[in-house]
Amino acid sequence: MRPSEGSTGTSQSLARGLAILSTFHSDRPLIGVSELSRGLDLSRSTVHRYVATLAKLGYLQQDPDSKRYRLGPKVLDLGFSALNSMDLLEISAPHLRKLSDETQRTVNLAILDGTDVVYIERCRSARPGQQEIDLNLHVGARLPAYCTAMGKAIMAFLPEERLEELIAQIDFVPRGPKTLTDPKAFREELVKIREFGIAVNDEELAYGLRSIAAPIYTQSGEVLAAVNLAVHRTMVSMDDLLARFTPAVTRAAHDISLSMGHRPAPP
Repeated sequence: MRPSEGSTGTSQSLARGLAILSTFHSDRPLIGVSELSRGLDLSRSTVHRYVATLAKLGYLQQDPDSKRYRLGPKVLDLGFSALNSMDLLEISAPHLRKLSDETQRTVNLAILDGTDVVYIERCRSARPGQQEIDLNLHVGARLPAYCTAMGKAIMAFLPEERLEELIAQIDFVPRGPKTLTDPKAFREELVKIREFGIAVNDEELAYGLRSIAAPIYTQSGEVLAAVNLAVHRTMVSMDDLLARFTPAVTRAAHDISLSMGHRPAPP
C-alpha cells in the first residue's frame, strides 16, 4: 500500500522511509528493490533512492550475493535504546524523586541522541528561585550535548571512534558565557570527567546556569544516560556546588546503575 502522501504537519519522506523499514520481518528478512516498489506502490527509482539512503545510514544492509536488502544494525540500536529507556524510566523514578527531595533541587534524566541530549524525566523542585533555571525544559526537550553536564557525562564514556564521529559533527558555537568552543579543550574536559566520574556545566549553556551530572551504566557497562542537578549561580558557587551535591548525585546515578544490573568492578 502506498504510504500517505503527507498531510499538514507530516513528512512524506519520513513516512516512506519508515514504510520501507516496516516491510522487513522475520519471515521476510531479505527484500529487493523491485519487491519493495511493488509492495509500496512506489516507482523503482524512488525506492532505490530511499534504500540507498537507509543503507548509507546503517538502517539497511545489502546482501552481496542476492543484492537484496536486510535490516541493518542501526535498527537494532533503536530497538535496544527504546527498551533500555523504558526500563530506565521505571527504575530511575524513585531515585530521582529521592535526590530531588534530599537536595530540594530540580533533577533531570537524559539520554544521548546524536549530538543532543534528550530529557526523558524531570523531578521539579518548588524551591524559591528554581524556576529561573528551568529554561522551559520538559520531557522530550533537546539540548546540545557539548554544553551540558549530562551530555558531557555520557560522551566522556563513549568508545573513542564513536566520540570522534560526534565531535566532527558538532558546531561548537557559544551558548553561554563559558561555552567550550575549542574541540581540543572539549576533549580535555572529557578526560577529566572519565577520571573523576562527574561532569560540570558552569554557564556553558546559559548565563547563570550551573549543574553537575553523573553517568548511568547498563548491565553491560555501557553508559546509557546521565542524571543531573541544576542551580542558579546566585544560589551557590561552583566549588560549593561540587562539594555539597556531588555525593548525592553520584550516589543516585550509582543506585540507578545497580538497579539496571550494572555491577562495577571493585577498586
